[in-house]
Amino acid sequence: MVKMEVNLDDIPGEWLGYVMDLLFEQGANDVFYTPIYMKKNRPATLLQLLCSQDNVRKMEDILFRETTTLGIRYYPVTVHRLERQFRKVLTQWGPITVKEGIYKGEIVQRSPEFEDCKKVADVYQLPIKKVYEQVWKQINNQMDQ
Repeated sequence: MVKMEVNLDDIPGEWLGYVMDLLFEQGANDVFYTPIYMKKNRPATLLQLLCSQDNVRKMEDILFRETTTLGIRYYPVTVHRLERQFRKVLTQWGPITVKEGIYKGEIVQRSPEFEDCKKVADVYQLPIKKVYEQVWKQINNQMDQ
């Protein structure tokens, strides 16, 4: 993995979301922004992203074409990822995918997939937190059995 970063002190805020979407579409694993201050105490934004070595050129292209940066910093990064598995949890609105993180053979993380929950919330006009609550209730019921 490679961490890439740029300081942006002269970019309209509206462009940042657009750039983030492009980076994810082209294979970035993570993209995040942090408010910073640059020389002369100018407010700015630090854009950081993680990607595989194979995607560095695509990320460079987006950063140079779509932002106001004049340079990119690169850092090699080692990442230890949990093994992942996906399973469906049946709710009153239908199945919802849950991602499970496995460490040393044990499930240590669970997370309902946001897009599945969002779709249910939109279709049934529900608060998304109600959908998440139902998914967690079903997960807990299945663990108790």
